[in-house]
Amino acid sequence: MKWIAIVDDDITNLNIAGQILSKNKMRVSAMKSGTALLRFMQENRPDLILLDIAMPVLDGFETLKRLREQEEALGLQKTPVIFLTADQDTATESRGFEMGVSDFIRKPFVPEILLRRIGNAVEQQAQINRFEADATVDKLTGFLNKAASEAKFAALCNEKRGALMMIDLDSFKPVNDLYGHETGDKVLAAFAECIRAGLPGGVFGRIGGDEFLVFAQGMTRERDAANFTAALNSSLLRRAKELMGEDMEIPLGASVGIVMTPEYGTDYSALFNMADKALYHVKQNGRHGYAVFGDYPDAEAQITGIRSLSVLLDERHIPDCAMQLERENFLSVYRFVMRFLRRYHHTACKILFTVSAEGARADAAAEEFGEHLKNTLRKSDLMMRAGRNQYFVLLSEVQEENADTAAERAVSAWNLAHPAYPAAYETEFVQ
Repeated sequence: MKWIAIVDDDITNLNIAGQILSKNKMRVSAMKSGTALLRFMQENRPDLILLDIAMPVLDGFETLKRLREQEEALGLQKTPVIFLTADQDTATESRGFEMGVSDFIRKPFVPEILLRRIGNAVEQQAQINRFEADATVDKLTGFLNKAASEAKFAALCNEKRGALMMIDLDSFKPVNDLYGHETGDKVLAAFAECIRAGLPGGVFGRIGGDEFLVFAQGMTRERDAANFTAALNSSLLRRAKELMGEDMEIPLGASVGIVMTPEYGTDYSALFNMADKALYHVKQNGRHGYAVFGDYPDAEAQITGIRSLSVLLDERHIPDCAMQLERENFLSVYRFVMRFLRRYHHTACKILFTVSAEGARADAAAEEFGEHLKNTLRKSDLMMRAGRNQYFVLLSEVQEENADTAAERAVSAWNLAHPAYPAAYETEFVQ
C-alpha cells in the first residue's frame, strides 16, 4: 500500500485528494502547513509528498528546502515530492525542477492524472533506490559494501560519539572447504544477522570476505562491548550448528577490535588503524574475544620495570587447548624443551598423527583434524603441522601408558565422527 502525505492549507483540496487516494487503496496523511509536514517527517517516512506551493508562513519552495536540510541532517534518503499548484507559469515549474521535485499536478485535480503521476513518481523513486542499493549494498549480508563504507563511516566518526568496531569471523575457511561455498555464504549471512541483532541502530559494513565494520552510536563503556561480544559468539555458534549440524567441530567465533570516538579522535583513517590494532591484539591472545584500543599494553611502549614486562608477556586469554606453533617457532621451543627434559630427567612422549585424506577436501580435513587435536589435548602440550596430513605432538610430563591413552582417545573420537578420513598414530617415549 502506497503511503502519501498531502500538504495544503485549503481543507477542500485535502478532502478531495484524500478521497481519490483512499478509494484507490492508498494510505493518506493530511497536513495544513509546511511546519506540520516538517514535524511529521522527523518520525515518518511516506512514499511520496504532495506539497502545495501557495501556502502562508512557509510556501512550498521554502518547505521543500527545509525538508531536504532536515533529511540530510538525519542521514535519510530524499522523499519524492510533487508540487500542487494552480499556477500556469513556466518559471514556477522551472524553479521546482531545479529544486528536485518529481512532478507538478494542477488544481483542480483530475483523478486519472493525479493517480498516474503519483504512480510514476513512486516507481521512479523505487528504481533510484534499487540503483543506489546495487551500488552501495553487499547483496549477501545487506550491509554497506566496501566502497560505500568508507564515506559513511568517515562521516559517523567525524560527527557521532560511539564505538568503531572491526569484527573478524574466526576459522571461517574450513567452512567453505568442508561444507562448500553455499554453506559458507549461509554462515556469513547468519553472522551478519547476529551482528545486526546485537547492535540495534548500528551502521554496518562488509569490508572483506569475513571482515566487518560497525559503528555503534552511543557505545561508550567497555562493559557494553564485552556483553555484545559474548552474545555475538554465543548466537554465532548456535546458528552455525543449525546450519551444519550439532556435531560441527570448527571453532567458529568472532574477534572484535574497538576504538572509542571522539576519545581517540574523529579521523576515520586513524580510528580504522586503531581498531585494526585492537583486533590484532585479540587475534594474538586467544581469539573469540574483544579488545578496546588503549586498554591493553602498547607493544611499542617503553618498559618501566620487570613487573610491567611480566604483565605484557603474560598470556591473558589462555585457550583451553594445546598450543600449535608454526614449524620454525616449534623447532626452537622443541629443542629447548628437549634439553630441559634430558637435563632434569623428566619424561615426555612424541606422537605423529596421520590423517588418511585425499581429494579436494584433503587439506580441509587435515586442518579440521588439527583443530580437533588442539581441543582434545592439554594446554601444556605442543603441536605443529608436520606435513600436508600429519601433526607432530610433544606431550610433556606424561607416563608412557597415559600417552597412548591420550593418543588413542583423540584418534577414536575423530574416526567415529569422520569415518571418511580415518586417522592413525605412532609414538616414541622420552625419559
